[in-house]
Amino acid sequence: MSGTPFASLDDYIALPRTTTLAAAPDGSRVVVGVGALDKDSTAWVTNLWEVDPAGERPARRLTRGEKGESTVAFTPEGDLLFVAKRGGDDDAPPALWLLPRGGGEPRQVATHPGGFSAVKVRGSAVLLVASVLRGAKDLEDDERLRKERKEKKVAAILHDSYPVRFWDHDLGPDHPHLYVADLGSLSHAAAGAPDPTLELRDLTPDAGTHLIHGEADLAHDGSFVVTTWTEYEGRAEQRPALVRIDVASGERTTLLTEAEWEFESPRISPDGTRVALVATEMSTPERAPDPWLEILDLGTGERTRLLTGWDNWPGPKEWLPDSSALVMAADDGGRAPLFLVPLDGSEPVRLTGDGAHSDLAVSRDSVFALRSSYEHPGEPVRVPLAAVREEGFADGRADVVVLPPPAPRPALPGTLTEVEATGLDGAPVRSWLALPEGASAEAPAPLLLWIHGGPLGSWNAWSWRWNPWLAVARGYAVLLPDPALSTGYGRAFIQRGWGTWGDAPFTDLMAATDAAEARDDVDATRTAAMGGSFGGYMANWVAGHTDRFRAIVTHASLWALDQFGPTTDVSSYWQREMTPEMGEKHSPHRFVGQIRTPMLVIHGDRDYRVPIGEGLRLWYELLSKSGLPAGPEGQSAHRFLYFPNENHWILSPQHAKVWYEVVFAFLAEHVLGEEAPARPELLG
Repeated sequence: MSGTPFASLDDYIALPRTTTLAAAPDGSRVVVGVGALDKDSTAWVTNLWEVDPAGERPARRLTRGEKGESTVAFTPEGDLLFVAKRGGDDDAPPALWLLPRGGGEPRQVATHPGGFSAVKVRGSAVLLVASVLRGAKDLEDDERLRKERKEKKVAAILHDSYPVRFWDHDLGPDHPHLYVADLGSLSHAAAGAPDPTLELRDLTPDAGTHLIHGEADLAHDGSFVVTTWTEYEGRAEQRPALVRIDVASGERTTLLTEAEWEFESPRISPDGTRVALVATEMSTPERAPDPWLEILDLGTGERTRLLTGWDNWPGPKEWLPDSSALVMAADDGGRAPLFLVPLDGSEPVRLTGDGAHSDLAVSRDSVFALRSSYEHPGEPVRVPLAAVREEGFADGRADVVVLPPPAPRPALPGTLTEVEATGLDGAPVRSWLALPEGASAEAPAPLLLWIHGGPLGSWNAWSWRWNPWLAVARGYAVLLPDPALSTGYGRAFIQRGWGTWGDAPFTDLMAATDAAEARDDVDATRTAAMGGSFGGYMANWVAGHTDRFRAIVTHASLWALDQFGPTTDVSSYWQREMTPEMGEKHSPHRFVGQIRTPMLVIHGDRDYRVPIGEGLRLWYELLSKSGLPAGPEGQSAHRFLYFPNENHWILSPQHAKVWYEVVFAFLAEHVLGEEAPARPELLG
């Protein structure tokens, strides 16, 4: 095992992880959120650190809240607003806090019975998101009802529309509203008077369920909001429209609504005249979703489609300060670089090279972002706008300044390279391959095929949950392919797998595996396949269609598509693709009798995206119908690792450690041929 933090699971889970970034409008301050273990090592708590925008001074810690902080915004004066739970009451809702630019202790500036989930500042205006019980007459009544439900231990929710849950949480009985406030109300109070607080005004008292998962932006002069507004078609189909809300009057005007289209991710131009948005033609059983970047002129209502000659999907974007163009991060060939997007419809200009960029923040003279790759976790970077405007750089070679992060890059136990393969239809299939130190023709490494979820995604950014370097430190080579349905390779590459999950996605994975196994530093005789979510679906499909692997790990996986489709959290989305014919042809459960490979099934009970019924049915049918014999007491080479309190992801540190312990023990037994190790002690 390598002498890096990846050799020890305890050392690995103790690594700090930078997760969010925000920048002041004038670029004078940049703050990142850094997750670290709490004192009991049973949770990661995110605190705030300031990094130097010039890239010269080391990062310094700003907060030490025991419950963590989130959702950061800057006031025009450079003070910091953030959402957090503080104090001794664990049940208190998240409040809004202000940390003065000059330092000192944060002070609470706004509370809400439902707690805040987002904050955005434009000038002296503040936009906040908080949830309200549907039956509450006002905030005082909302607080009373919450207290009564808690005291009487009532958790029941009465629904009259769909959906009722999302990922890992139930929807209702409260729903989000938009609130506005004036920062001017925080002016210093007279000596001896209590600290002033924000005066909240509900901008959407009739929101109902229309703002669930909403995306809102506040105009730079604070005069209006543009937000998504869910509209309903029939009884179970919904789609986001786009509305404008006047801050002074609360008047709501529909900007965009159209059958078979979704309008999302609004960003108001700094001059207040236009909105950049993503317009997506909704999928059908035969056609993948088709998103486009558009500009809506708020004066004329005219829509202009951008990037018409660009083949990839648009990603997160922000306006330049002078409203002349957009900066966007988008998946592209196993990376997610920054692009400059002109407003005349011409091709985007690639600003950066390697790495995947997120958390974009544009200031007066710079673009800030978090950048990661499979060579390093997220770290803050700055791209000077002078270089962007002048385009005085080669494609993908704008000046990128790495800002001193709160924690250095961890040393890796191996190297990263790329593998090219060709699909059955001639399409190129690329992969990352992480190789352990010392892998060679004389000492080839056993291979782990890791299949990404989504399925509309890409292996292009550092992952703390599925981290290949933990396996590399134990001597494995890890293959991270982007098969059909992956983003960053053009719309046709997605389309070739749409509605036919068991065809091109499967054959692409096998082609990528063949290419990796052809290397002399990879041992083709010792291999395993692993995947989570849609990757778990593919792992199940692989198990029923080939016995080339010695072991298969399937996490939070789809098993019986006729069962999954109606029981997942947002069934309406999946039903657009999953016809009865598609579900019958491409459901892994139909091939259980052909499974000859030992499988490790992993599932969390609070997984609402892939409900626990998928894991339970998979486990029963593996034991009762697969080709592996059972022992005298019903034991099998298959295993089922069950987490009663986890969801689609394994989020607690202690359970993440158990997850890896069980996975590596299972692989050691079946791939390396080692004696079956004892179960982890904490599993009893």
